[in-house]
Amino acid sequence: MPAPSELFDMTGKVVLVTGGSRGMGRAMSLAFAAAGADVIVASRKIEVCEEVAHMIRAMGRRAMAIACHVGNWDEIDSLVSSAMAEFGRIDVLINNAGMSPASPCSADLEEGLFDKVVDVNFKGPFRLTALVAKAMADAGGGSIINVSSLSAIRPQPSVSAYAGAKAALNAISVGVAMEYAAQGVRVNVIAPGAFATDISRHWSDPEKVRKRAAMGRVADPREIVTAALYYASDYSAFTTGANLRIDGGRL
Repeated sequence: MPAPSELFDMTGKVVLVTGGSRGMGRAMSLAFAAAGADVIVASRKIEVCEEVAHMIRAMGRRAMAIACHVGNWDEIDSLVSSAMAEFGRIDVLINNAGMSPASPCSADLEEGLFDKVVDVNFKGPFRLTALVAKAMADAGGGSIINVSSLSAIRPQPSVSAYAGAKAALNAISVGVAMEYAAQGVRVNVIAPGAFATDISRHWSDPEKVRKRAAMGRVADPREIVTAALYYASDYSAFTTGANLRIDGGRL
């Protein structure tokens, strides 16, 4: 058996992380670079992408910062084209970008905001998964990791639209996993519970959120890292269509 460090060795791999400049995306971008990967950091704001890319280059890895709104299919097509032109391939895709605005009443949710929630959490990740899965299949395989949410499994009234979009993401993850399984492309899901990211600053009752977990706390963004490394590892080659909850024992 290889040493534990070899199990998560990403040397020579090219990893694309959406929402890669903050929170869980930032943690995963830096972790994959530390494991030896070259990383493409994508989010809406190029400045923060460049900050993370600079940190990755300081580790001795190649990095590329790309501004991309994942709710826009044209920008997604451009993201994939730019990544392929620079690196020639994508070995690991992490669909992490998302948005979860709360609405006290579902009837008050405006159509424009509903469309944005669906675009960012489902439509965009679907398109990116589809494009990258095909490219991976042509190259002999790869790993796609879709960051969903525990809300897709246990929805709360205030985020029902978000929960629905993430549930749809869960469904297409299984569908694409089955579509490309024989070609070496694996598609898996991580379902995080409450994490201390930028979104947590907008929680109306942080104490209530903490008490939902049996552990009585929220997670540090770095606590998603080993789940992503597991899915990306070549030693997890028999894992596809899976959904891993990271929720502190949600009650």
